[in-house]
Amino acid sequence: MGGDLDTIIKNLTLDEKIRLVHGAVDPHEKATGYLSGVEHVDIPPLSLVDGPLGVRASGERATAFPASIALAASWQPSLAQRFGRALARETAAHGQDVILAPGVNIVRVPHGGRNFEYYSEDPYLTARTGVAVIDGIESEDVAATVKHYAANNQETNRYEVSAAVSERALREIYLPAFRAAVEEADVTSVMTAYNRVNGTHMSDHEYLLSNILKDEWGFDGFVVSDWWGTRSTITAARAGLDVEMPGITLEEFVPADADVDDLPEAMPPVPNVPALFGEPLRKAVESGELDEAVIDEKVRRVLRGMASIGCFDEWPEGELDTPVHRELAREIATEGAVLLQNDDTLPLEDVNSLAVIGPNADTAKLGGGGSSEVLPFIQTSPVDGLDARDVSITFERGIPSVTESRVFTAGTEEERPDSSINDAVDAAAAADCAVVVVQDDATEFQDRPDLALPGHQDDLIEAVARVADRAVVVLRTSGPVRMPWLDAVDAVLETWYPGQADGEALADLLFGDAEPGGRLPTTFGRSVADYPTSDDAAFPGVDDVARYDEGIFVGYRHFDAHDISPAFPFGHGLSYTSFVYGQPSVTEDRDGFAVAVPVENTGGRHGKAVVQVYAQKAAAPVPTPKRELVGFEATTLEVGEQRTLTVSVERSDFEYYDEQAGWTLATGENVLFVGRSSRDILAEIDVLV
Repeated sequence: MGGDLDTIIKNLTLDEKIRLVHGAVDPHEKATGYLSGVEHVDIPPLSLVDGPLGVRASGERATAFPASIALAASWQPSLAQRFGRALARETAAHGQDVILAPGVNIVRVPHGGRNFEYYSEDPYLTARTGVAVIDGIESEDVAATVKHYAANNQETNRYEVSAAVSERALREIYLPAFRAAVEEADVTSVMTAYNRVNGTHMSDHEYLLSNILKDEWGFDGFVVSDWWGTRSTITAARAGLDVEMPGITLEEFVPADADVDDLPEAMPPVPNVPALFGEPLRKAVESGELDEAVIDEKVRRVLRGMASIGCFDEWPEGELDTPVHRELAREIATEGAVLLQNDDTLPLEDVNSLAVIGPNADTAKLGGGGSSEVLPFIQTSPVDGLDARDVSITFERGIPSVTESRVFTAGTEEERPDSSINDAVDAAAAADCAVVVVQDDATEFQDRPDLALPGHQDDLIEAVARVADRAVVVLRTSGPVRMPWLDAVDAVLETWYPGQADGEALADLLFGDAEPGGRLPTTFGRSVADYPTSDDAAFPGVDDVARYDEGIFVGYRHFDAHDISPAFPFGHGLSYTSFVYGQPSVTEDRDGFAVAVPVENTGGRHGKAVVQVYAQKAAAPVPTPKRELVGFEATTLEVGEQRTLTVSVERSDFEYYDEQAGWTLATGENVLFVGRSSRDILAEIDVLV
């Protein structure tokens, strides 16, 4: 195909080449980004559309899947791959070629505004989930775009903030998922972040874009900017940026009937940088400041990406809002739900009446605000999902509704009558069980102010817990929240942002039709002070610089290094049954180690076990974490069933990054841990590397 591409490029004028490296207005008003194509050489247009949680084609409906963090909480790459395939088929059904997903940035700031769009605080879990999603997407002849490269970990001051981060932290924490997307999943496209890294905007970052991404990792697809994230012409072109998006002004980008002045207050002004790869790029080539061969290489990458997904062939078959996709959304919601606490209250039995309480419990939690928003065909609220069961339901809001930041696809909300906390307390006292549904409000454009639930939801929970025979708290949050009422309630279920099947999945979980299959992909601390980003220098930064002085000690690595006791540790999640783990055994081969762990379901119902394997690079001459996730395996076992799960650990998992020598193996005596979470360790095994 390379020869054919060379012939096509030779037949293009400079203006036609420029047309293929910056966006234009989509004549169908559907795509998030659009390349016009060149008709006389049979290059079709290329349409790119938002989509981490489902397809967001302008004004169109699609399946609203649970948030990305819920998918990662399932600890099931096979499920992530199925999600990727469904996402691609819906993308194709909307006539789009490229889906702007997945997001694989590390959850560094616990209250980051886009954490719900990402997977984990851990690079290994993030990589395994991201690779599976990309494999699923691209198996359906739709291109994936992994984003936001790199060190994009906050929304505050996102256009200017510079991540002051060490090479070691980049290599060990912030880059592994992108590297896996390239080297393992052969992703078609990579999107640059808005932020700067060590002083240089990512659109201009030659070291990260060319030296590492393209040369070292061998990425042969195209690099696309985030929307209005291109900050120069010649510098960006030489650095390795291939496509500028959207390539048009904000006024041209928003729908014709929208008013730019009416955009949400949360959205900061976008940089005034339209079409830097348009006329300025043409002038740079014509003046001799930039070699036209640089443009040829960008065009070649775009065409190669288009060829890889069959853009020059027949359109891929697509499906939209099918029964299979609806069921998949429901399955992800249950498999990703994490049972944080349970005092033998769940699953509900011998319950004739429920008080469903919460300011937004009569609305499905479809996601957060921003470019990931999806407009579904159907949705089920917790109230409706539970009301469909054979049980008497009383609903009380208790406090005013929590504001939602969904701005692009949310219609005008109907006026909702409020009730008082006293009404909620009366309902809770009269019911067999009170289910309190609470939520945060996360959005692109801004970070949450702290880890507190907004409004007076904590007061509502505490008041209900004082009178209820049984009190179950359902969290619909983008990540960790403070739980001052934790000791007063009987059960806590984290459902993240469950998507369109919210109420159906919740009913499945509460009544035991489904096992809460999730394990935490992030550490739930007790306050912001528990995390390494609690001071201003680390977050949001001082003088446009956020210092990553914690280095590789992010998430549970930080908690372990400083002996901080979390509310719930990374990897935590309870089951409705019980398991006994046998003594693990380790065998060694040339590539690494195989850790075999016998697991038996000793409880009274089927359930899901997740074996987690962590490594300690004890032989390394530099500071390393006490434990780092290097493998996991999930399985569902019937009552009395026993199975041996084998987790492969590669020898390279014992490498650390030396800033002079590069990747270096910690040769000598190291340690493997088998656990149910990063803190619930069942076995410790010495290994010689």
